[in-house]
Amino acid sequence: MIKVEGLSKRFKLNRRMRRELGEGFMKSPSLEALKDVSFECRPGRVFGLLGPNGAGKTTALRIIATMLRPSGGRVTVSGVDVEEDPRAVREKIGFLTGNTGLYHRLTALEMVRYHADLHMMPSALFESQKRKLFDLLDINDFADRRVAQLSSGMKQKVSIARTMISDPPVVVFDEPTLGLDVMTSRSIIDLIRDCRTQGKTVLFSTHQMSEVKLLCDDIAILHKGRLYFNGTIESFEAQMQMSTYEDEFIRLVGED
Repeated sequence: MIKVEGLSKRFKLNRRMRRELGEGFMKSPSLEALKDVSFECRPGRVFGLLGPNGAGKTTALRIIATMLRPSGGRVTVSGVDVEEDPRAVREKIGFLTGNTGLYHRLTALEMVRYHADLHMMPSALFESQKRKLFDLLDINDFADRRVAQLSSGMKQKVSIARTMISDPPVVVFDEPTLGLDVMTSRSIIDLIRDCRTQGKTVLFSTHQMSEVKLLCDDIAILHKGRLYFNGTIESFEAQMQMSTYEDEFIRLVGED
């Protein structure tokens, strides 16, 4: 389970950052990326964190994954506070970022095996998990090719296999299908469904409403760091005043 309570994050701005952000930030010493955000992701369900670019989604996910420290509020993963024991949180979580961060001289198989070794996985368990992931993500055909020779879609598959090889109970995906072809996106969607079937806690961010319809049990909508909706997909549909998810999202955040 992931529990986020009153989460806030403020970034200090230097002069160059203020210039890049525009005239409205020229006299501001900081940028508030998250403002009193709360939500809960439960095992066996897929939680979608929705919002346009710059909404604060990646900031929230990086705090959950212990890559950033919050300015306020509290986050726990499987009952462990992300600030009090970040190492224990990292042992429980698989986190896929937008940047694959793969080592180009290693093969796809070597890259995944390296991360299994970091988790000290027994050989038999590694082989079983690797076989399942490589079949699901269709990696076998390029498992022995160096990462430098792979396409962006292939690299994303390897990155996901690396994230999942230790079989973490909590998985966090930051826009996992962004910029990928239809076949690669479908493999990732199948993997997320499989995680739900296994009873894992699944949190993924997206701005693709089609993925929300396919996958989500619960959703939260972020815009400019603020929470505009938090609930089940059924409750979202029940309160809809527009005919499509896209139009309803625009209606909810439109005043901003």
